[in-house]
Amino acid sequence: MVDKKDKKVLVSVKHLVQTFNAGKKDQVKAIQDISFDIYEGETLGLVGESGSGKTTTGRAIIRLYDPTSGEILYNGKDIAKLKNGSKQMLAFRRATQMIFQDPYASLNPRMKVKDIIAEGIDIHHLAKNNADRDHQVEQLLEEVGLNADHATRYPHEFSGGQRQRIGIARALAVQPKFIIADEPISALDVSIQAQVVNLLKDIQDRQGLTYLFIAHDLSMVKYISDRIAVMHYGRLVELATADEVYSHPLHPYTKSLLSAIPVPDPDVERRRVPLPYDASKVEGDNKKRKMVEVYPEHYIFAADDEVAAYKAEAEADHQGVKAAQ
Repeated sequence: MVDKKDKKVLVSVKHLVQTFNAGKKDQVKAIQDISFDIYEGETLGLVGESGSGKTTTGRAIIRLYDPTSGEILYNGKDIAKLKNGSKQMLAFRRATQMIFQDPYASLNPRMKVKDIIAEGIDIHHLAKNNADRDHQVEQLLEEVGLNADHATRYPHEFSGGQRQRIGIARALAVQPKFIIADEPISALDVSIQAQVVNLLKDIQDRQGLTYLFIAHDLSMVKYISDRIAVMHYGRLVELATADEVYSHPLHPYTKSLLSAIPVPDPDVERRRVPLPYDASKVEGDNKKRKMVEVYPEHYIFAADDEVAAYKAEAEADHQGVKAAQ
């Protein structure tokens, strides 16, 4: 956890809007005016169901998409103003990297592992010669728990978990400061997921990296994240520390998501009924809503006339926990 006193904003998203096919019949408002900060050295978990806009948010931050409106600041600089091919853009590309969801589709099947990992090294001229390049690749393979002799193999020779480790090594090759992990474990076996998450945590501790960890597996998000942002239909609806979101959820959508987490007890699982969430009944006119701090470091997407109720619920919930202790 990043100490509050030492927080330094690395990435700042301000009123981000991302619309596809704007003005056409098939227009899609993927992101609808969201704002949040990511602090240096922390992991911000971004959760929500499929289609909520999580991946679009990540891709907009890394400039794979040009935002429709709003600002994305990296180290205080608006990345939308960086010109492709400029030194500033090249530096940004090196500082920010992405780990993709599908370890099978994200690796070129015709390239050897060493060439996949070294693509960034070549682009940014980070190797003195071929020997140095090979040495860096071997170090990166060891960093992610693979062997040096894997360098000469092709992606099809590896399991899904091993391929994702190769993807992580590729992201690390350019010595980034900020990594967007776009559901990096969703395509992996459950037995492998914890290994990959532990690897990401270990690398973060060693290198001081900052993560945006996108996922829909809420149990794993809690384990790796310092703070969690909950997204629904292109909007942030709740933002707080990981413990706060899990122990004291306030927004009905967050409560619904948490109620759907499987319980490792067949008897309990049979009786468990997830909380329903009807957006049309709960959200109403979202133009009147904004992110409001209703408890220290706990923000909710709410209208002015809803804030008092959320504050009272948060206070009562915390008081109840204290009384139980």
